[in-house]
Amino acid sequence: MYAQPALLITAAALLLTGWAVHVAVLLKKLARADKDPLTGLLRRDAYTARARRLLARNGDDVTLVMVDADYFKQINDSFGHEAGDAVLATIGTRLTAWAGPRASVGRLGGDEFAVVLKLAANRRELRLEQLVRMLHTPVTLHDGRTVDVAASVGAAAPDVIGSRDLSALQRAADAALYDGKHTGCAVLATKPHATVMSINGRRAGRPGTATRGRAA
Repeated sequence: MYAQPALLITAAALLLTGWAVHVAVLLKKLARADKDPLTGLLRRDAYTARARRLLARNGDDVTLVMVDADYFKQINDSFGHEAGDAVLATIGTRLTAWAGPRASVGRLGGDEFAVVLKLAANRRELRLEQLVRMLHTPVTLHDGRTVDVAASVGAAAPDVIGSRDLSALQRAADAALYDGKHTGCAVLATKPHATVMSINGRRAGRPGTATRGRAA
């Protein structure tokens, strides 16, 4: 007479286990959908959601960084698209290592990347210099060839720009990036950079504060 309740309990346990496995698989699929398959970085929507949470939690102790790979077409033309993919993947790895696990690190498209991390003003210059050095370190391909790489970096911070709006910070950082394009400098945006009205700040031309980096 105890067999039926035992069977019911077993069946219920199996159903719960099956549901738990199903949920775990769905969560893994969602996590993969949020990430760029080449670099492992967050896609634009996932990056944006996490970046906004960081801005809401940390106030002015946040820095937004925009990164563009320099001369990327030349790398593709000279070494092939596989080498270009390796360079992009390496940039993703370096950005993740530099920013840390709590940051929002995203690939926005092509060779354009963005990072939002907790970074106070008194550490900003030193950390940006470190990033430039990392991004200028040559990449060794699987066949042993070495590719010289470089990247342009623009940064924006709420305490300088006077806004915690993600779009405003990205616009300012992108405008600053184009002020320092191909210079080996990380440029920290000033308030005028936030007024550059163009798609992705591509018409930058405002004065910024350059942080020198060394090509490795």
